[in-house]
Amino acid sequence: MPTDSVRILTAPTRGEIEALAEIFDQYRAHYGEPSDGASARRWLERCLVDGRLRAFVAEDEGEIVGFVTATELPASLRLAHFWQIRDLFVLPTHRRLGVARALLACVRAAAIESGALRLAVQTEDDNHAALRLYGESGYALVNGYCSLTLPLGAERR
Repeated sequence: MPTDSVRILTAPTRGEIEALAEIFDQYRAHYGEPSDGASARRWLERCLVDGRLRAFVAEDEGEIVGFVTATELPASLRLAHFWQIRDLFVLPTHRRLGVARALLACVRAAAIESGALRLAVQTEDDNHAALRLYGESGYALVNGYCSLTLPLGAERR
């Protein structure tokens, strides 16, 4: 894998948040959202500082080339917790080189260390590359489960 390191951002600095926001903005644009680096930075900073998200980054020569965000959720029936991967993105220049797999492995190790019961991830059913990656990484499709949403406020989808 052509990266210098894959790591969790613990107590991220302003510079780390700015660097993450730059690639996070590209991720959002990839999915059709308008580019807005300043808003992405503010949102990430709020979520990371408040502890609502954990961020993991892959770096190549000091530049972030991929990231994963994850959150911890209660597993009330088991009186425990699990982690959910919220976002995963690798720059086009670094795809198919093992970066995403290394990021997933880093998240898995951190989740295990925290005592999480499982890792969960959602993706569109036509995102074949992601489904293949997750399947090859040990994730199993959950049959008999529906995901429902109730849009609130100004949500566009």
